[in-house]
Amino acid sequence: MKKLFEFKTKTIVATGLGAALFTLLFMYVKIPTGIPETDIQTAYGIGAFFAALFGPIAGGLIAFIGHALSDGIQYGSIWWSWVVASGISCFTIGLVYPKLHVEDGEFGKKDIVLFNIYQIIGNFVAWVIVAPLLDVVVYAEPANLVVTQGVVAAISNAISAGVIGSILLVLYSKTRSKKGSLTKE
Repeated sequence: MKKLFEFKTKTIVATGLGAALFTLLFMYVKIPTGIPETDIQTAYGIGAFFAALFGPIAGGLIAFIGHALSDGIQYGSIWWSWVVASGISCFTIGLVYPKLHVEDGEFGKKDIVLFNIYQIIGNFVAWVIVAPLLDVVVYAEPANLVVTQGVVAAISNAISAGVIGSILLVLYSKTRSKKGSLTKE
């Protein structure tokens, strides 16, 4: 059985690789929404993919580090409320990790639904609750602006995580041997 908070060498490597990919996608592969500072970020599809494969610690660190690096490189400063929300979103998605059988070569309709329930909850909590609350408390931002940004971010990141994450998980599961497929009968 997979342990929820197990952190092995391959998880550390995956976290580094995932954070690098997240940073690059966050900076260069995004679609504007028309809401200030709120884009459809393809990075959350990668974050969700890694979170589902390696668990909540890897998922949370990938999004937290990737978002922080992106902000630091692009803007010279880090908007911590959204960096924390990124980490929370992918940490929450990673909680589905022990329930999925991707490594066993299985990622069917039930797994897709379960994965998407977790990622929608993670994105809702992160972007509709955590990010706006921290924006108001830490940065004294106007509540109506940050709630609007949060709702748009929750929807767009859920779409990114749902579509890109699900596709990557289905494709990855097809590269794995099905459990018991290599045993003699």
